[in-house]
Amino acid sequence: MPESPYTVSDVMTHTAVAIGSEAPFKEIVELLDQWKVSAVPVLAGEGRVVGVVSEADLLAKEEFRDDADGPSDRDPGRRAKAGAVTAGKLMSSPAVTVHANASVAEAARIMARRHVKRLPVVDAVGMLQGVVSRSDLLKVFLRPDGEIAEDVRHQVLGRLPVTESLTVSVTEGVVTLGGALPDRSLVPVLARAVRAVEGVVDVRLDLTHR
Repeated sequence: MPESPYTVSDVMTHTAVAIGSEAPFKEIVELLDQWKVSAVPVLAGEGRVVGVVSEADLLAKEEFRDDADGPSDRDPGRRAKAGAVTAGKLMSSPAVTVHANASVAEAARIMARRHVKRLPVVDAVGMLQGVVSRSDLLKVFLRPDGEIAEDVRHQVLGRLPVTESLTVSVTEGVVTLGGALPDRSLVPVLARAVRAVEGVVDVRLDLTHR
């Protein structure tokens, strides 16, 4: 198993469905339904990601159905998408992307900040390598408790000599540390280090201070 932090390449879907800019509206809807995804990258040339078409982009057509031809003070960008029939006109561009070597935490922050559910994974020149979704990022919480405990011992306690004698137990991803610490000031440092281990749900400290 890789050491923390896990990267996007550890959890992403390497075989990703994608479309060209001329893909028609109905074909896009059919692809989303067939592959059970909420968005697809739009590619140009030999595979460079130039945008993303999401369910939200497609739903503009339904949103403006009742006033498609009349005046409206609603979002003009959304209104334009309501009249679009190809991926190039529907897509959000530039695409919000992530690199394969980004940490899982970084990908999660990008999704939260940009309000997206899926990120195309690209290389240094923007070529599509795969896709990572919210559900992919949650895979780290499927790690067995034994693996998490071993990582805590090796990656945290093994690197802080004064903590080597602490005990580690993990239940349902919740890490409990027991034993004695020589310095109370180490507690927040230790807790942060344990939380950084992939798959940790919470940290409980049952510690005494010498």
